[in-house]
Amino acid sequence: MNKKKYGQTIFLALVLCFIYLPILILAVYSFTDSAQIGRIHAFSLQNYITLFTSEELLVMIRGTVILAVVTSAISTVLGTLGAIGAYYSKKGPAAVIRTINQIPVVNAEVVTGFSICILLVVVLGISRDTFIPIVVGYVVLCSPFVYLSVIPKLKQMDDNLYEAALDLGARPFYALRKVLIPQIMPGIVSGFMLSITLALDDYFIATYTKPSTFDTISTYVVNATRGAQTSIKTALWALSTIIFVIVILVVVGMNRSAAKKEEGTVTQG
Repeated sequence: MNKKKYGQTIFLALVLCFIYLPILILAVYSFTDSAQIGRIHAFSLQNYITLFTSEELLVMIRGTVILAVVTSAISTVLGTLGAIGAYYSKKGPAAVIRTINQIPVVNAEVVTGFSICILLVVVLGISRDTFIPIVVGYVVLCSPFVYLSVIPKLKQMDDNLYEAALDLGARPFYALRKVLIPQIMPGIVSGFMLSITLALDDYFIATYTKPSTFDTISTYVVNATRGAQTSIKTALWALSTIIFVIVILVVVGMNRSAAKKEEGTVTQG
């Protein structure tokens, strides 16, 4: 039994190292003046200084974040409404909605991006400079994941609460806003955060649908590896480190908030 336990621990440690060690190495090099991975020189904050003083990088980051927040907000609304509609529908329509929702999840992003480009840009003639194609592409990408985040919360919810609100005279929209939404809010928040992560990370959909003069973080990083200045390339190490730290803080904060809420519920019970 002990050998099995040790084996599982070693295997878990190897998996964690495989996932996080490259990120940690990148984070370490972001605090040096080295121009390439493999040679550690002196400690330096120049990469972070370049990151926050380069107008080109700041414009790219600001545009990506705004795009991610806007598309995530739209995706959260659509995904939440879709989950609620599917949950309260009959088995037939609910199964159809569930199946349709799974297609963008399992479909390759390159196919999704190329298809949206053909439909909106080629067939409908919508210019990519309007940002409509990339917004639609990100919404198509993110909405199904919001749906998948909200559905479990709906299943965990006590259905009698919503029905009781209706029986007491509340209108459906009021009961939805005051009773149902607060019950599934953790799932909505999780879906929103996941949407932002997907929007910041996506490359293929952005490549096919973004305006020619606009770059997201992912497309900029790929292009920067081909011919950008060394200072810009190493500044992207600092950007990657900051994104990783922010993700860790958000995950830890959400887990602690959920744990405190659960402890409060147990205490009241």
